[in-house]
Amino acid sequence: MDLLQGKPASEMFNFRSPSFKKLGLDRDELSDNQLIDLMLKEPRLVRRPVIRIGNDVYFSADKKVLEGIL
Repeated sequence: MDLLQGKPASEMFNFRSPSFKKLGLDRDELSDNQLIDLMLKEPRLVRRPVIRIGNDVYFSADKKVLEGIL
């Protein structure tokens, strides 16, 4: 919850993961709490990298975004 900083869990969730596809779930039907539970059970569902710089957290930031931040 701290990493999300009030953002929806979908920003941290990797919907493209083969692990998610195997579950056969409808992403639009999942609540934030359900997404968090899924990520806790299966860490491959977390979008990576997770980068914390100061008080800000970035999920799956590409190289250009990170270069701009740094």
